[in-house]
Amino acid sequence: MPEESEARILAAFHQPANVPAPWGQLFRKTSCAVASVHGMADYNGHFGIRELCDICPLAQLQLCKDAWQAPDLEVITRQARALGATGPVEITDRAILVEGLDEHPRYFLQHGFGYQVHDRRHPHHPRRHGRADIGWPQKDTA
Repeated sequence: MPEESEARILAAFHQPANVPAPWGQLFRKTSCAVASVHGMADYNGHFGIRELCDICPLAQLQLCKDAWQAPDLEVITRQARALGATGPVEITDRAILVEGLDEHPRYFLQHGFGYQVHDRRHPHHPRRHGRADIGWPQKDTA
């Protein structure tokens, strides 16, 4: 979805923080909505991709923040290798980076650790998580 389309949707659904909208709460990721309905932190660890969280209710943000913790590098490396990962395993403040794992083994790790797991060959650029590279120019952060 292009950035302008998202902006129009957000403007149409805008409510002040923590004011329930009559139509429900918007979330950028399905797992965030599912987790919120069940009163739990997002099992996909999207809290590390903070630009996704700017429309989340404050109570949900707190649940996710409290649960979000980087795994031990030795533990995640051992599990990733057991699933077939090759190359270095790296933990950043956004995600675990692996090589050689298809989508389902990455999801297995992601759900187990509650921390995003990305394939190094397909980087998730800021503001583009799960989005096409068109319609989302990089904002100047300087």
